[in-house]
Amino acid sequence: MKRILIAALLCLSAGATVSPAWASAEPTEKDAIAMAERGAAFIKANGKDEMMKKISAKDPEFLQGSLYVDMRDINTGIVLAHPVNSAIVGKDLTDVPDANGKKYRREIIELAAKKGKGWVDYMYKNPTTGKIEPKTTYILRVGDVVLEAGIYKK
Repeated sequence: MKRILIAALLCLSAGATVSPAWASAEPTEKDAIAMAERGAAFIKANGKDEMMKKISAKDPEFLQGSLYVDMRDINTGIVLAHPVNSAIVGKDLTDVPDANGKKYRREIIELAAKKGKGWVDYMYKNPTTGKIEPKTTYILRVGDVVLEAGIYKK
């Protein structure tokens, strides 16, 4: 037992991490909701500009493998921050469809404006596999922005 503890400490001091088996599990809907709600709390405490900085900096609180939060302006549809695809920041892609022709971004904005939160399904490129896959995203309105945190369906 003592050798195992010493080995673990050596790994940690070398910069490695020891994570339990459950930490590598695929994110769930609960994880997506929790991440969006953490983002909303952060915005309320620090403002949307600080949240945009956190997202753009790929802060591990808001980017965990294939689960991440991005932010969109509810009035213009412009992407304000995205940790995985910075090329779309500053763009209005509201009417650009997914691989199946669904204008899911418009649906996100309409749902956020009408109900303030909910789920939207669409197809999107998974950053961990590089493939277009079915995704469901939890959207949460915070003032004039929409936070989006989604999971890929298997």
